[in-house]
Amino acid sequence: MDKSWMHSDRRSKAYEFGVEAFLNFAVENLLTTTHIRCPCVKCVNLKLFGVGIIRDHVYFNGIDQSYKNWTFHGEPWEATTNASRNVEEDDGHSRYSFVSEEIDMDDNDFGDFGSDPYEFANVIGDGDQPVYLGCRKYTKLSALVKLYNLKAKHGMSDVCFTELLILQGNLLPEGNTIPTSMYEAKKTLCALGLSYEKMHACPNDCILYRKEYEDSTNCPTCGISRWKEGKDSILKEGVPAKVVWYFPPIPRFKRMFQSHETAKSLTWHAARKSIEGQMSHPADSPSWKLLDDKWPEFGNEPRNLRLALSSDGFNPHSSLSSRYSCWPVILVTYNLPPWLCMKRKFMMLTLLISGPKQPGNDIDVYLEPLIDDLKSLWVGIRGVYDAHNGEYFTLRAALMWTINDFSAYGNLSGCVVKGYKACPICGDDTHLVTG
Repeated sequence: MDKSWMHSDRRSKAYEFGVEAFLNFAVENLLTTTHIRCPCVKCVNLKLFGVGIIRDHVYFNGIDQSYKNWTFHGEPWEATTNASRNVEEDDGHSRYSFVSEEIDMDDNDFGDFGSDPYEFANVIGDGDQPVYLGCRKYTKLSALVKLYNLKAKHGMSDVCFTELLILQGNLLPEGNTIPTSMYEAKKTLCALGLSYEKMHACPNDCILYRKEYEDSTNCPTCGISRWKEGKDSILKEGVPAKVVWYFPPIPRFKRMFQSHETAKSLTWHAARKSIEGQMSHPADSPSWKLLDDKWPEFGNEPRNLRLALSSDGFNPHSSLSSRYSCWPVILVTYNLPPWLCMKRKFMMLTLLISGPKQPGNDIDVYLEPLIDDLKSLWVGIRGVYDAHNGEYFTLRAALMWTINDFSAYGNLSGCVVKGYKACPICGDDTHLVTG
């Protein structure tokens, strides 16, 4: 396909025809008009939108001219590599092992690995590259991650972060490897699987503006506008009234199996010696054994994941006078050994539901994208590479437990947790104590 239009003037007919040809190509290959990666210079294939929004972005922002192979939009990728690499993790104990070879897989097998299925391996190679010649404390990758953590912690704008990167690069010796813009930093972090989806939501918690509601401007349930209302009571079109951030877990599960040591730890539960009458791991629990007995094809594969979901509200403003409530939703992987499964790096943030009020029983609305991914994981994700065994396999997962306080238990399970039948175990036989 002719891609010369990507370098044309955005006001030209060649660019206009090229954009339409690109969108038609994407829709024909992806078979969707609502969940397509946006290739504009601001989104750089990190965000998913409908065709209409992508068209506007490509006209207003311009298309990313470095996006030469349209693999995110259905164009096949072919390459042969013959390198292998071991990269040490931050804790100094485990290593990432990658075996690069000629492969024959379709685009769906690559998932979100980027235009190169071993792009992640190439980026991890930055973990061996010092920030500048002679630097032993920081690598290019660790420096970028720490700088990005500062951006998130202190709420820096993209412009401020870009200027910080430029200043940092000028302060360091010549030949340093610090990115010079937010755009370059985003491309690196995207290859690490740190992409997210920013979804608009009804302020009354009725729906998420996704799938059939992607292009709606009013909630079909309550009729309230999708857009935020200013102090002058005028709607700010384009500014959402409520937002939820979704961090897809499937690409991160794939990353876990690309680490040799982590992939080995994910099957620790099957290799350990169980002691009769003692529960040293959730694998000894009746729930785990029931799942294995009921679905033996799932239980026979030790790499299949057993997950728990945790959620609760917190006040991000650290002010007792504020009643703002923000709700994170976290997945915990119980395949790991007990000393690892509750480590911060293995607790996976999947959803961040903005306030100001808690979602309550309507939390199921916000869990929709996560539930869709969990259903896909139950069916199976093909082409996941296991670095420990050096092979591809089909990854499956099951959600087994939730971790929450009693009030959140009611929201997540649908059980009554207050009133005359507040005990979810006793139900109708709940005994009321009066005094």
